[in-house]
Amino acid sequence: MSETLTQSISEATLDVEGMDCASCVSHVEKAAGKVAGVEACSVSLALGKAVVRFNADATSPQAIAAAITTAGYPSQPKDIAIDPARAEQHRVDRQRDEARSWFQRAMLGIALWLPVELSHWISYLVQRGGHAAHDSVSWMTWISLAAGTIAMVLIGGAFFRSALRSLRAGTTNMDVLISMGAGTAYFYSLAALLGHLVRGWPLAHLYFMESAGLLALISLGHWLESRARETAGSAIRKLMSLSPTTAHKLIGLDSEVETPVSGLNRGDKIIIKPGDRVPIDGVVYAGRSTLDESMISGEAVPVSRQTGDAVIGGTVNIDGVLRIRVSKVGSETALAQIIKLVEDAQTSKPAVQRLADRISAVFVPAVVGIALLTGIGWFAHGTITHLEKPQIWANIANAVCSVLIIACPCALGLAVPAALMVGTGRGAARGILIRDIDALQQAEQIQTVVLDKTGTLTAGKPVVRGVYVEYARENSLDENALLRLAAAAERGSTHPLAQSIVAAALEMKLSIPEAGDFVSEPGRGVRATVEGKAVLAGNAELLSEHGAIDANVARSIVETSEGHSVVMIAIDGAFAGHIELGDTLKHDSAAAIERIHAMGLKTIVLSGDNETTARQIAAAAGIADVRANVKPDGKVRAIQALQSGGASGGSKTSRVAMVGDGINDAPALAAADLGIAIGSGSDVAKEAGGIVLVSGSLSGVPAAIRLSQATMRKIRQNLVFAFMYNVLAIPLAAAGLLNPMIAAAAMALSDVTVIGNALLLRKSKID
Repeated sequence: MSETLTQSISEATLDVEGMDCASCVSHVEKAAGKVAGVEACSVSLALGKAVVRFNADATSPQAIAAAITTAGYPSQPKDIAIDPARAEQHRVDRQRDEARSWFQRAMLGIALWLPVELSHWISYLVQRGGHAAHDSVSWMTWISLAAGTIAMVLIGGAFFRSALRSLRAGTTNMDVLISMGAGTAYFYSLAALLGHLVRGWPLAHLYFMESAGLLALISLGHWLESRARETAGSAIRKLMSLSPTTAHKLIGLDSEVETPVSGLNRGDKIIIKPGDRVPIDGVVYAGRSTLDESMISGEAVPVSRQTGDAVIGGTVNIDGVLRIRVSKVGSETALAQIIKLVEDAQTSKPAVQRLADRISAVFVPAVVGIALLTGIGWFAHGTITHLEKPQIWANIANAVCSVLIIACPCALGLAVPAALMVGTGRGAARGILIRDIDALQQAEQIQTVVLDKTGTLTAGKPVVRGVYVEYARENSLDENALLRLAAAAERGSTHPLAQSIVAAALEMKLSIPEAGDFVSEPGRGVRATVEGKAVLAGNAELLSEHGAIDANVARSIVETSEGHSVVMIAIDGAFAGHIELGDTLKHDSAAAIERIHAMGLKTIVLSGDNETTARQIAAAAGIADVRANVKPDGKVRAIQALQSGGASGGSKTSRVAMVGDGINDAPALAAADLGIAIGSGSDVAKEAGGIVLVSGSLSGVPAAIRLSQATMRKIRQNLVFAFMYNVLAIPLAAAGLLNPMIAAAAMALSDVTVIGNALLLRKSKID
């Protein structure tokens, strides 16, 4: 029975709209969880997606989406028929539209509120005592009424609709409290003004501007959040862009037709020309070429591919023509699997830290309850003490309005964005880009730093590590002469190893002669005539074919090269020597690792390269723990094992930071508790990382962790300050000891406090 149930468990992705805080995530997960047959639901606020595991015999994606929609969050199953790149672009367009709307509301609110508020306070101070300004209706009163009304309609509408949608679904979010606070301030002021004009009541303090200012500042906070959320998932977009949308399909022997990649089937034959990206996974059945597979391996040195070898979609064909037979399509391809790894890692991450929104699940109903009890209490007090009804209602309005205004989470809306803006600004000046709050939260708990080798610890480009002469003809051939002839032959090649040889000769200021009869042998090397000599430069296969080297000699050279790439040289049919090329450690990598160790953090090298090379580089950097020959999915598993404590044989979990620069690092960067991407690396790695080091220097790793820790401390302090005003002042407001003016002043003071505290981040020491 259990086997049958296991086989019927399915997984589906749902698009969810209308989520704007962590409490919304909780509501969506609860709504999905209530559907019979749902095993688990993981919601990504940033991506607007929910991944559900369910028993296909008991429910369906459509039924789960309907339940989420009923809860107030429009949802529908992801349409697999739509091109993933186009679907992702639609999501980004929606995010941009949302951010633009919040920005427009914020700017309108500030324009309505700030000039009038400043004029009001200037007038208040000029009056010397200020109370006289409220004794009668003035032009300032009418301007405040007009500005407040426009703000309530044009800016408050979004909050009111969200609050109403939440209440209809039987839940509450921060928009409920914002709407009540702004609405109470406005309608209390409107009632007081009408009472004065119609019934002759004494003119009370009016709070039209407080309601407008509250809506403006909260809209500004929403805009900052929307902008951060807009970039979520861009790693997936860039991964998708690596795969061409069309391929050259072979019809018959010679004819070819451009065909959409989505229309290819297993067994179809396609041709790939020099400079093209391989459109889909397949096996070579004719041709030979060199491919740049760094998107998979992370290694800068291209590899040779010939008949019978597998090629991977998204890799780059450098110098030959390949004919391949399609072996995998759709979600089976290696690139699609990497995309799914990134998607899964991003969706499975905890929701972006929004402590204020999480507390709102209790805070909002509690404040509403306190306001209700306050009104009942003052009504009972007035009845018992035989106060006149106008006075009773004035007391109720005064106390209830004060409670809701003092409880309005304006400072909560600014607590996180203010610290984030200052922290990210400080980081940007240092070349450290912090992309989301989740990175900040995780950084302070990091225990292990995992580093990719190529492009992270090393420069990521092959350089000449040694020139070795095997024989001397008339004592005229030395290392410089061999390098000079090799550079001349290689000058016409676009292969990275060839370019490195030429660069080394130029750096040594050697004169490189012109070469004739140049022939490129894709995947093997080059042939040329230099100064009347026949020069071969390439691998053992090329030299063996021309009888220039014995197979055992070639094997011995490769085995003793310590993992370096080897280019063998023959002159006039005789083996002349070889050139070893390899990656080099960045100049400041060792110092950066030393600083990381000084912080008490463990370091590990996780590389797709061979064991010998990986250990050699790690030792030079001062790292003892090395994991080599690890593919992209293996890197994710290694990260997960470290997080669970399994990699070291222990039982304690560990917080892991991954530092990398390659496309193959993107899944691991997304899966780690903290992803740190090297700015000199691929755009995909930069988008998957929570922190980006623009300079490419590893010295930014300890600095980024320290900056993240400092920023997170400020965020927590700000949240404490923001709540402190509310928690301390709400009882005073309920007791009638605070009037709405003081409540509004306290609310404004809390804003100043959190912003001022955030500015102190500029002085924090990170280097």
